[in-house]
Amino acid sequence: MAAWYEDDQFWQIFYPAMFGEVRWQIAGEEVDGALGILGVEPPADVLDCCCGPGRHALSLAQKGYRVTGVDRAAPLLEIAREKARENGVSVEWVQEDVRTFRRAGQFDIALSLFTSFGYFENPVEDRTLLENLHASLRPGGKLLMDLSGKEVLAKMFQSRHWRELEDGILMLEERTLEGGWERIHNRWVLIRDGERYEQRFTIRLYSGVELKALMLAAGFSSVNLYGNLNGEPYDQNARRLVAVGTK
Repeated sequence: MAAWYEDDQFWQIFYPAMFGEVRWQIAGEEVDGALGILGVEPPADVLDCCCGPGRHALSLAQKGYRVTGVDRAAPLLEIAREKARENGVSVEWVQEDVRTFRRAGQFDIALSLFTSFGYFENPVEDRTLLENLHASLRPGGKLLMDLSGKEVLAKMFQSRHWRELEDGILMLEERTLEGGWERIHNRWVLIRDGERYEQRFTIRLYSGVELKALMLAAGFSSVNLYGNLNGEPYDQNARRLVAVGTK
């Protein structure tokens, strides 16, 4: 049986919940924050890992970076290609699993944004992903990871939440913790035009110290943690877990 992230129908059905208009509007701000932390000016070669529909890749390309966006979901890459055509920007789109994608020494920076990490059942595969990203960077290159850390989730955790999306779509979310904060189990229900769609999936959770240790084990020489994409400390006020590893 295929894993949830390998189901193209999932990405098609729940696209409005993940990539609504507001998400597209703030993509440029997120990219500016990441670039402010990384300090790498264009032109530079950028790998957008799990790029989805290209929110960040397109913004990077518009700023003059040479961008490669990698994702395994065909429906999301088709949206990315169309938006690139609409905006007149050039991005290399690659449909491949990030557990196998590796281009030795080809990139100055790599990005993994919007909690695109921890999907795999076997934690060894998380390390494989990080090792691939490390290998794909040039010496001195940097990887920026952006996800929901355990500490942040513990402070903001909601077991149930519902919201109304664009065009009257209703989205209900239910969350439970598994294995002593090892994973979070999600149950999503989307109601659109009288039709009901449900998806269950789990994501592995990392604390700041756990993610830092894993990145060091994958080969990074140093790792710094931040509490958001503005570069603020990863402390009690953190809103995200942002980790920057240097090769």
